[in-house]
Amino acid sequence: MGGRSPWRRIGLGLGCAGMLVLGSTSIHAQGKLDARYEASVAGIQVGKGSWVIDIAEDQYSASASGGSTGLLKAVAGGSGTSASQGRMVNGQFAPVSYTATITSDKKSETIRIQLVGGNIKDTSIEPEPEPTPDRIPVTDAHRHGVVDPMTGSLVRVGGTADPVGPEACKSTASIFDGRMRYDLRLDYKRLETVTAKGYQGPVVVCAIAFRPISGYVPDRPAIKYLIAQRNMEVWLAPIAGTRVLVPYKVLVPTPIGMATLEATQFVSTAAVRTTAKTQ
Repeated sequence: MGGRSPWRRIGLGLGCAGMLVLGSTSIHAQGKLDARYEASVAGIQVGKGSWVIDIAEDQYSASASGGSTGLLKAVAGGSGTSASQGRMVNGQFAPVSYTATITSDKKSETIRIQLVGGNIKDTSIEPEPEPTPDRIPVTDAHRHGVVDPMTGSLVRVGGTADPVGPEACKSTASIFDGRMRYDLRLDYKRLETVTAKGYQGPVVVCAIAFRPISGYVPDRPAIKYLIAQRNMEVWLAPIAGTRVLVPYKVLVPTPIGMATLEATQFVSTAAVRTTAKTQ
């Protein structure tokens, strides 16, 4: 879930009801997800990771960790962790903090972001990277109206209809990852049915369009390649007890074959907390 490459950053609401018990009691839908993923390129496993999400009435948290496996680990071992925390405001995600640490055989890097009301309050990279003259500067305007990469992967679907449908793909996430500001636009493609430990059911498949805004070097091949891609997909599955969908599977074509991140475990549980109100 971490990493410098944009496809690694890809790495995407709460229901309420009322009833009468000794006056009135509000019931708040909440949900948790415990997922495990495997990453592969051209059918060869290159990594494994985990993702834990906890969505409550007024706050949420998400954390992920992963590392390279197999041949990739032998030639270029690496691992990463990331975490995001925030509040739920009018059913929407309002991130407060994000931290990501990437460790390789040669070095370790930690990115920290603090947000207030969708705006970047503070950000740091340790150790501080060397300046890159060709990098497009991130302006102050680019630090407003954004979310962190982890929050950007959580898709809340409004309304009362089944959230696993075309509406889930009608969104654009404006993301700042500590170095680069970019947009990920989703468009509906189709519905699929998947099976993994903890979940068997429908997912909605969205096309992904990557548009870098600032903080990137235009001439880098990886950036040019991702901008040109029209076959990237994210498969979104629901977290029980919520109207939130998260990536079950991500597909990104690469010059050496399809890069795939897919859940092998997707265990979500709904929790209902009741708060009694006296009259």
